[in-house]
Amino acid sequence: MQKKAMILFFLITQMLPSTLVLTSLYIVFSKIGLLNTYWAPILADATLGIPFSIIILRTYFLSIPKELDEAANIDGCGHWKSFFLIMLPIAKPGVVVVAVFSFVYAWGDLIYGITFITNPNMRPITSSIYNYVQQYQTLWNSTMAFGIIAISPVVLIFIFMQRYIVSGLTNGAVKA
Repeated sequence: MQKKAMILFFLITQMLPSTLVLTSLYIVFSKIGLLNTYWAPILADATLGIPFSIIILRTYFLSIPKELDEAANIDGCGHWKSFFLIMLPIAKPGVVVVAVFSFVYAWGDLIYGITFITNPNMRPITSSIYNYVQQYQTLWNSTMAFGIIAISPVVLIFIFMQRYIVSGLTNGAVKA
């Protein structure tokens, strides 16, 4: 029952909009002195990225036969050694999918970068695109050039990790 309650809690956190969490995170980060540091958007993105990763990886690890872990334990592996030497290599496509989606979510984040970092020179690259939107005009040429540069890492990741993403998405959807 505790496992189901925890999964339900993670699902509920995924349903919360970023703007709802933003105010409470701002208050907490201001009290502990994290505003205008790189840690503020990193921790804010992790608050939503970690539950997503757990939900995805849970279904992926449930699809791996439990007999493999039991056989490793019989052969003398402890729980940690069995996890790192047996289970994790099998789950590599799922881990890559979670890593790619978490990176894309954090890379495309605008609201946390603008809210927690007021110094324009410290903002993440995707939040810096906001500098080209001015009060009375938008510098479209600069905005489009900056956009191409900003999406380049995401495109390269998807090109090089396409094989893992496809297999990770299909294998993780087998068992719930």
